[in-house]
Amino acid sequence: MPELPEVETVRRGLQPVLEGARLVNVEARRPDLRFPFPERFSERLAGKTVTALGRRAKYLTMHIENGPVLICHLGMSGSFRVEAAGSSDIPGTFYHERSKSTAHDHVLFDVASTTGKRSRVIFNDPRRFGFMLFAEGPPDTHPMLAGLGIEPTGNALDGPLLASLLKDRRSPLKAALLDQRLIAGLGNIYVSEALWRAGLSPLREAGTIAGAAKKAKEQSERLAGAIRSVIADAIAAGGSSLRDYVQADGSLGYFQHSFAVYDREGEPCPKPGCRGHIERIVQSGRSTFYCRTCQR
Repeated sequence: MPELPEVETVRRGLQPVLEGARLVNVEARRPDLRFPFPERFSERLAGKTVTALGRRAKYLTMHIENGPVLICHLGMSGSFRVEAAGSSDIPGTFYHERSKSTAHDHVLFDVASTTGKRSRVIFNDPRRFGFMLFAEGPPDTHPMLAGLGIEPTGNALDGPLLASLLKDRRSPLKAALLDQRLIAGLGNIYVSEALWRAGLSPLREAGTIAGAAKKAKEQSERLAGAIRSVIADAIAAGGSSLRDYVQADGSLGYFQHSFAVYDREGEPCPKPGCRGHIERIVQSGRSTFYCRTCQR
């Protein structure tokens, strides 16, 4: 499942071709993906201008002039492909490579920029777990977005706020961080990475870093900083290849080469001075990678 940094780099890659452009034609090649397409899907979008392309957690939001907001989710295997001037590129950086098979091209957006430049944006999704839905009002009131927690970007997520979210929670720390009602957009890979940076075990009770003691306050502040930094680093790694969307060739992302623990079972812990090794355990059906020596 693409995580927040992957979705953000997709947004940045699509932004130059979509924002301000007119949707000349929209074609849905099947009646549904994960959910049925909204009624009059193509008709309500064709001829309209895209005023902004946003992101909330792992969702893309396409704001349409005098129209609904289109909420897009990539699902497990979805991606967008941009075809323009004889080139074909997939904006975004993904840990698992995206499909380029045209057999899975399910939605086509023919767009024209303000200068008249024509492009085609194609949504490809082999497993069809992605979806596109309309928000008729403010996007945050849509059922898919209404219950989401705080974004893990910027400085809003600090130690005191994180402690307030985790207070009295007895679930494992990793499970609590994956609760989208608390922090929106955190996924399996980056939670493992953030916990390693903060030196905290994924197995400890979440509420143990939410107490009034000095140590708990230090731990919550350290973890909040680790979450912000790992997300920022991953976005920067993807963004560096997306300064010009034409150069986004769909190759695997760069941040994967910086993983400290994820998918590194059996390797020595990279933390200076630590003699431990990375272990893999399963929590709630998901792989967790950590070092029991330096993560307490």
